Amino acid sequence: MTQVFIDGSAGTTGLRIYERLEQRQDISLIRLPEELRKDPKAREEALNSADIAFLCLPDSAAREAVELVHGSTVIIDTSTAHRTAPGWEYGFPELAGRRQRIAGSRRIANPGCHASGFIALVEPLIRAGLLDKDVSLSCFSLTGYSGGGKKMIAQYEAPTRPAALLAPRQYGLEQRHKHLREMAVICGLEHSPIFCPIVADFYSGMEVTVPVFARDLRGSAEDVTRVYAHCYRTGLVRFAPAPAEDGMLSANAMAGRDDMIVSVSGNEDRILLTACFDNLGKGASGAAIENMNIVLGVEDTRGLHG
Repeated sequence: MTQVFIDGSAGTTGLRIYERLEQRQDISLIRLPEELRKDPKAREEALNSADIAFLCLPDSAAREAVELVHGSTVIIDTSTAHRTAPGWEYGFPELAGRRQRIAGSRRIANPGCHASGFIALVEPLIRAGLLDKDVSLSCFSLTGYSGGGKKMIAQYEAPTRPAALLAPRQYGLEQRHKHLREMAVICGLEHSPIFCPIVADFYSGMEVTVPVFARDLRGSAEDVTRVYAHCYRTGLVRFAPAPAEDGMLSANAMAGRDDMIVSVSGNEDRILLTACFDNLGKGASGAAIENMNIVLGVEDTRGLHG
């Protein structure tokens, strides 16, 4: 029986991980009483008693938690703290070569939600030579409000709320969003993309779009399709034609699921690369459990939806 501790189980990501794992017969969850949830000694004991520990914490608290671990515990960190840090494996197993490294790693950094969609679309094209590393890209990403955590959920679900919350809201206007670094580093890009994240009035789901001019591709849309179809034959990411939906694509089409669909649309001049998934699924908790499953040597999808 694998011993698992979720440090930060009261947060949105931690709660989803807990909900998925409490149903499994091969997992024993280490629980702390509410009064000890933030007690350093209790947390240290739990972290070192676990075979696998999920860190669902702010960046600073995640760094502190790592310092408490002095045994062989496998750490899966869902914060931004270690995504490009030396000695940490980036937990996106569908990318070439990463699955094997994740399986043997004791320090795994879970990808960011927006970053997951962008990287799924761009990294294979850089690796295949269809896009140059110095290409200038942009990224448009729609997300449900659950990505903002408990505080934002409470704001959106309050009986009375500001009229501003009824319409989509763009953020990260200073172009310093915390996901930008991993988006560039993991894809091998020389320039970070122009990134336009937007939160809207729906609970969960994410739609990440990267528009590309055909002139910037060393190939065609058909070549892109072939790369995706080859790259995403296994795992939680798969290629599929863009859903019809009467010419529309819904950002909550994958809500409640743990997988991701990438698609290619547009025309011969302007191509849209799109990833649809749940910001709490493949964008957070689902990806973390997928990484755990790989470490344990069980099927990637065990305990996941989709």
